[in-house]
Amino acid sequence: MKHKRLNRDGWGFQYYPYYQMRIDDPVFKGIACLIKLTDGEENYWATPKAGRIQVTGSGMSWLELIPDNTNRVITVMYFPEDTHDAERKAYPEPVDKKYQTSVWYVDVIEGIEYDDDGIAVFIDKYIDVIFTPEGDVKIDDRDELDAAFSSGELSKEQYDAALTESKLILREYCGNIRRTDEWCAKIRRLVEERIAAGEPIKECREVKELRN
Repeated sequence: MKHKRLNRDGWGFQYYPYYQMRIDDPVFKGIACLIKLTDGEENYWATPKAGRIQVTGSGMSWLELIPDNTNRVITVMYFPEDTHDAERKAYPEPVDKKYQTSVWYVDVIEGIEYDDDGIAVFIDKYIDVIFTPEGDVKIDDRDELDAAFSSGELSKEQYDAALTESKLILREYCGNIRRTDEWCAKIRRLVEERIAAGEPIKECREVKELRN
């Protein structure tokens, strides 16, 4: 299984403020990370209902959440603040006009660990759930999960646990996407309050290299 750092260094961003914090609040308990994209190419995915959806580009931000007692990483990919893509003709009335979601991408994981810089690293378990405010819902990379099980990389217990987690994600977040959007916006505000109060940028390897 691949190990992926939550500062998402594999996406090719050159510099971006990355915040990582523990939150213990009635709204959310777990690890929350925020990436503010300052550069990089604009990338898009195609979906049946939302059409072309933006996932990267200057001004966007990614909120990443690892709720306690789960095996998932929720990534909320937000448009630049106070806006959404005008091409999204079926985009619903925003729950929060400042933080408007482009797409959710939820990784099923085996667990998390930390690198030498204290950056959270998740152990990717292949299968993912993707959904949009317009109502697109997709199970992604099920074939990779099946292949990992067939090759012996995953045990039957690990395989079944991944499928169970994906079903929980569908039930908890995709049954009422608007409610999920509202929940994520509340967490985003908690994160922004922490940053405004002085929460420091997490010094990952990329930040140290830039300074040197």
